[in-house]
Amino acid sequence: MLACDTREAWIQFLEFAKKHCSVTAFGNWLAPIRVLEATDQGITLEIPNIFVKEYLLSNYAKDLVVFLPVNAKGEPSIQFVVASENPAPLIHTETSSTPATPKNTQKTGQNETSLNALYRFETFIEGPTNQFVKSAAMGVAARPGHSYNPLFIHGGVGLGKTHILHSIGHYIREHHKHLRVQSITTEGFINELVDNLRNKSVEKMKRFYRSDIDVLLVDDIQFLQNRLNFEEEFCHTFETLINQKKQIVITSDKPPSQLKLSERMIARMEWGLVAHIGIPELETRVAILQHKARNKGIEIPQNVAFYIAEHIYSNIRQLEGAINKLCAHSRLMNLAITEDLVAMALKEMLQHIPGKDVSVETILKQVASFFQVRVSDLKGTSRIKEVALPRQVAMYLACKFINGSLQSLGSVFGKTHSTLLHACKTIEKKLAENDTLRRQVSMVERQLVG
Repeated sequence: MLACDTREAWIQFLEFAKKHCSVTAFGNWLAPIRVLEATDQGITLEIPNIFVKEYLLSNYAKDLVVFLPVNAKGEPSIQFVVASENPAPLIHTETSSTPATPKNTQKTGQNETSLNALYRFETFIEGPTNQFVKSAAMGVAARPGHSYNPLFIHGGVGLGKTHILHSIGHYIREHHKHLRVQSITTEGFINELVDNLRNKSVEKMKRFYRSDIDVLLVDDIQFLQNRLNFEEEFCHTFETLINQKKQIVITSDKPPSQLKLSERMIARMEWGLVAHIGIPELETRVAILQHKARNKGIEIPQNVAFYIAEHIYSNIRQLEGAINKLCAHSRLMNLAITEDLVAMALKEMLQHIPGKDVSVETILKQVASFFQVRVSDLKGTSRIKEVALPRQVAMYLACKFINGSLQSLGSVFGKTHSTLLHACKTIEKKLAENDTLRRQVSMVERQLVG
């Protein structure tokens, strides 16, 4: 492949991607990418921030190998360069109705993240697993600096943390116009500190963050782990703002106690309210699915919506990706949206398709084998951790894979239906917080449906 061919191949990829994603997604993630160099060996792309790289490789890795040269591992041969000056914002907000005020526009940080115009309290679908978080966030937005300060929101990828964070920002800007709001990713804060160190203007940055803002919204604090110098600077800023009763809201994929940060930093983040946002239950996922589909101008039959929500359950972003892909297949191939079309178009996204021969005994054997315990232990009463956790996993999988009543399933374990329900909720919560357990349960599931 010649260099000119590689550059042309990238253009062809963009045309392909434009047809397979929403206009908003293309404008936010792909349009800002620039080609710096193209050779027959690969391509060098300039990106506004590291998240664009993650989005591109997470969503289009299989498509990129069709268009671009590949390396020895069969992966797309791409070099990424993060723009060092005036990086493009991650989210475009041209459509935002937020009125500009002198204090809001007078001074901003170099790496400020614009608020997504679509991320508002009104568009956040509420359910049992996120009701508490939304209530806490609305309390903070109504009385910044007085309710739950800091507010620390944690949960798995794609569950709505950023949506809540930006909703707080929008509400404060619209209802407390005298307050100055700064929204930034942790990666952006780090990049800004590096730039100011290079330009010998750190004092200017300190003055801005510690004196010129009233509300600080920080996304993805887990990126501060193992970066001691940056952590110390952030901690000083944190303490200064808290002492001045300035509001801080932080999001993370883990609770403070599980982050690899200093005890001092963890203690500071636990000062206020730590709120967990969990995986939404089936009915909430269906509501989210239908809401996003209507926003794209398509109607999904109720039975199809339930089918998708049952098979894509751990990540709301995947639900939106499923809608985009399903919509493209339906329109390009002129097909009605049915369960058969879902199975065909979304087969790579479906997280499990239960096999007809999955039984409680099969689940017990697979769980016992994986966790190296006996089936009799899973049916027993021992409360030691090495047995109690696998038992709860087995109950969780039984409820997930088998369409029996809780009473009948509980009888197999010698437990009541309330015990079974408690086990399911316990495992769902742990799956949202524990990456290791999530991988373990996923492996057991693959054995069951394989």
